[in-house]
Amino acid sequence: MNSKPLYHFKTITEYHRAAGLPKPAHPLISVVHMEDLTRPLGESSFNLIYDFYSISMKRVKNGRFKYGQQASDFDEGVLFFMSPGQVFGMELEKGGVVHRPEGWMILIHPDFLWNTSLAKTIKQYEFFSYSVYEALYLSDKEETMLTNIAQNIENEYHANIDRFSQNVIIAQLELMLTYSERFYQRQFITRKIASHEILSKLENLLGDYFKSGALAEKGLPSVTYIADSLNISPGYLSSLLKSLTGQNTQQHLHNKLIELAKEKLSTTNLTVSEIAYELGFEHLQSFSKMFKTKTSFSPLEFRQSFN
Repeated sequence: MNSKPLYHFKTITEYHRAAGLPKPAHPLISVVHMEDLTRPLGESSFNLIYDFYSISMKRVKNGRFKYGQQASDFDEGVLFFMSPGQVFGMELEKGGVVHRPEGWMILIHPDFLWNTSLAKTIKQYEFFSYSVYEALYLSDKEETMLTNIAQNIENEYHANIDRFSQNVIIAQLELMLTYSERFYQRQFITRKIASHEILSKLENLLGDYFKSGALAEKGLPSVTYIADSLNISPGYLSSLLKSLTGQNTQQHLHNKLIELAKEKLSTTNLTVSEIAYELGFEHLQSFSKMFKTKTSFSPLEFRQSFN
């Protein structure tokens, strides 16, 4: 049983109060500097849940951040994102001493986004659903760029609030998220070893699944099943595949299925109906339609091209 205390913050004001910070200058958005925390939560480890978004750039010596089931060392500056309702935790390394965290955190209540362009588009940024060990590792230049944007946001809500204030802050948030998306694409490429290890594990997983006969019994594995088997989040898997192959996870699965269908059509005497059944299709028409969409040939036309 998990004995770590759980802190649940419904408002940004509640978080400020618990962390020993002054009342936020704006009730729906706040830039928190880690060095200003006078009452860090928990003596050694804790879990917390926000009912608001957070974008955090943190370093904690001898500490490990945990998000879901994964943990990661954060001795270097990294950026990570949380949506409302997600669980975040920090735990002290055994025998270590907690050092005061460094960095900053932007807290954004969903009500601040109401009736703005970001209200809908924020859900399109898949990194809000990534696990903590899938965080964004920043170069010094990238960290400086994002820190400057955070400072711009703080300066804006500390200035006299007028009818332009919300739009200015929203524009800064959108700029930060766009840069973060760009930097993630860079990370998928520069961290090639880790990325290709995931792809290798994915190919092995799909190969074993196809050979087991599970397709006929269960159909294609779900994206969630695959991500869980690889110990990564569905969003991170899809973004990684999109960056490296140009396909999301579902498209990758369908293409693998078509490759297997081509193999069976060209090397076996199974009927098209039997092949469709082995590949998990309940109806021949569904198989034929997908095959023609992907190859521009019907299954029979493809087979005949080998005769």
